[in-house]
Amino acid sequence: MTAFLSHFMAQGGPILWWLGAVVAVCWLLVVERVFFLLFTFPAQRKVWLEKWQQRDDHDSWYAKTIRDGWISEAHLQLNQYLNFIKVLVAICPMLGLLGTVTGMISVFDVMANQGSSQPKLMASGISLATLPTMAGMVAALAGMFVHARLAKVCRRKEHHLEKALRSQS
Repeated sequence: MTAFLSHFMAQGGPILWWLGAVVAVCWLLVVERVFFLLFTFPAQRKVWLEKWQQRDDHDSWYAKTIRDGWISEAHLQLNQYLNFIKVLVAICPMLGLLGTVTGMISVFDVMANQGSSQPKLMASGISLATLPTMAGMVAALAGMFVHARLAKVCRRKEHHLEKALRSQS
């Protein structure tokens, strides 16, 4: 597996390593968000609901302000890193395209130096130059799906918290 990955990365050129770094950071943030949604947020939600239930006053302006503050805090916590993940996903196809352009430049450089009498050399160079675009597109597609799912789950959790806090009034 390691040999295959090293061979693939070598074929794609140095831009593919940058793409790999962007994908690694993106997935690290995705994993952090999943752990937050599974473990940290439910505990915080429970604390907010318990504090709200312990209050005698649920209808005053002050109580509603506290509740709205908790909802705002939940919104911030739930949506943390989502925009950064979205930016990293958007960068992936651009890095892939950059890798293809730099690969094509090297193919044309070889053609200029050795002549264009060897179509096999040119075809293999072009096929290697398109690897970064393929990798960037695959990473972007997977990232778009995961980002959309995370955003939907975050919106749903925020809505459920808001509904739970309002229903106990």
